[in-house]
Amino acid sequence: RERKPGRARRARGPVGRPDPSVPPSGVSCSGCGAELQCCDGVAPGFVPAEKYRSLSEGPAGAAGLRGAVCQRCWLLAHHGRALQLRLPPEQHRLVVSAALRRPPRHGRGPLLLYLLDVLELPDPVLPQLPGLLGPDIPAAGLLVVGNKVDLLPADSRGHLGRLRQRVVAACAQAGLRGAPLVDVRLVSAKTGFGLEGLISRLQRSWKCAGDVYLLGATNSGKSTLFNTLLRSDYCKSRAPDAVDRATVSPWPGTTLNLLKFPIINPTCDRIFRRQERLKEEATKTEDQLSSEEKKYLNHLKKQGYLVGEVGRTFQRQKSSPVVDFDPDMLSYSIDEDPRHSPTKHEEREEFTYNEVKDARWCFDTPGIVKENCVLNLLTEKEVKLVLPTHAIIPRTFILKPGMVLFLAALGRVDYLQGEKPAWFSVVASNLLPVRIATLSNADAIYEKHAGQELLKVPMGGEERMKEFPPLVPQDITLKGIGTTEAVADIKLSSAGWVAVTAHAEEKLLLRAYTPKGTTLVVREPPLLPYISTIRGARIAGTAAYRTKKPPSLVENLKTAGRR
Repeated sequence: RERKPGRARRARGPVGRPDPSVPPSGVSCSGCGAELQCCDGVAPGFVPAEKYRSLSEGPAGAAGLRGAVCQRCWLLAHHGRALQLRLPPEQHRLVVSAALRRPPRHGRGPLLLYLLDVLELPDPVLPQLPGLLGPDIPAAGLLVVGNKVDLLPADSRGHLGRLRQRVVAACAQAGLRGAPLVDVRLVSAKTGFGLEGLISRLQRSWKCAGDVYLLGATNSGKSTLFNTLLRSDYCKSRAPDAVDRATVSPWPGTTLNLLKFPIINPTCDRIFRRQERLKEEATKTEDQLSSEEKKYLNHLKKQGYLVGEVGRTFQRQKSSPVVDFDPDMLSYSIDEDPRHSPTKHEEREEFTYNEVKDARWCFDTPGIVKENCVLNLLTEKEVKLVLPTHAIIPRTFILKPGMVLFLAALGRVDYLQGEKPAWFSVVASNLLPVRIATLSNADAIYEKHAGQELLKVPMGGEERMKEFPPLVPQDITLKGIGTTEAVADIKLSSAGWVAVTAHAEEKLLLRAYTPKGTTLVVREPPLLPYISTIRGARIAGTAAYRTKKPPSLVENLKTAGRR
């Protein structure tokens, strides 16, 4: 079958045979919420027919599938492989819209918790939110959460306040202001930073008044936040034993249907006990943590600049399970799910009717697909290189007119005209290479090295580049405001951005390139205006400065003992 030009084969086909004669199960995948089935290998919820039968033909019948995950979730979570699905992007919007249009439960509309990736500002989906909701959706409130702040270094004092103002401005620009907008928070769903504050805010203002829906663009971190809240004071204490975690991976659109957990009722007693726990934890220093806590804290510090711990006040007492070694568990191949033995089914906890009859739920919804995004053009391996998963270390270069900066083979910035050198600071995944060239040889370098190791992404040589769209230019004129403050960011779709710093009143003519069909944004004011100051000494004989990584900040710990 002929492929569309410029489209990479991002995913492999299913492994194992389907059986079209078997009807869908009626049981949801505990990773993505899709209905488990074995009749269509490229539809959501697919489980190979032989595995499906081993789980569903026991005494429990279809109930034996509860807790199982579809092949897509299994491959994503354990092998980072994306299974090719027949799922139109519009279907994500339809699922979200249909969920929001449900009649209000408990006499009150839901709270919408919109999660945006601060690296993607201006958020491409935020302006679509009013249209997605529509005038007939009785939402009781909107809380906007800026995620992934842990990936960005502090370029000056008060940088978090400035980031929050950028998110507030993006909300206003999207037409979201006034009564529906409850608050704007900054968090890291991955490292836990800001999440205890978010939970306290939800419990103080929303209490348990109605359901909560997590909304956002693909890859904004919704499933990671869902999983963290599931093991926090926001969730009923027994829920983690009865609710499986959402599949978390770097692949856009991971959550296919609605996953949910029951929200705990924040009574006065519970809020008091929670505050006491938080106060006690805030008196500790790092030196007072256990060896396991220190090890985990250091792990998070390597991943992000901002770190927080999400604890639990309300723990359910459980007896220690007896570990039964099963050698059959070791014999599964990559394409099978080792959680399930063909002869044994572990007993799963279930909620009782009384536990959930009046429950308010927190729903994780499918991500809204970002259009004109470079990630849509990339293969599995390429996506892993482009999406930052660890604290971003800025890379600064001083360029003269006539010089060119490449961000892999996904973006290019030419310095065409100017009187003086200017500073170009790259904020992107640490795995993406930055190459400096001149206008006279830049085209030749791209032709020779795009698809090769020097530029790294895309990868796959000439054959890969034949199907990859060409870079298209956009001219940009900027006026400098000083040698320590950037005037603008040139955002190269979702590949990253280049902050441009120039002498005061210095006029620059630049030409920036991104792949055809992707969005290039000039972001004014820049997200991190003082980013060029985070650098070491100039590397002799090159345009580059040595990189410098600021220290991490740990939330809710005393300063003494902090490194």
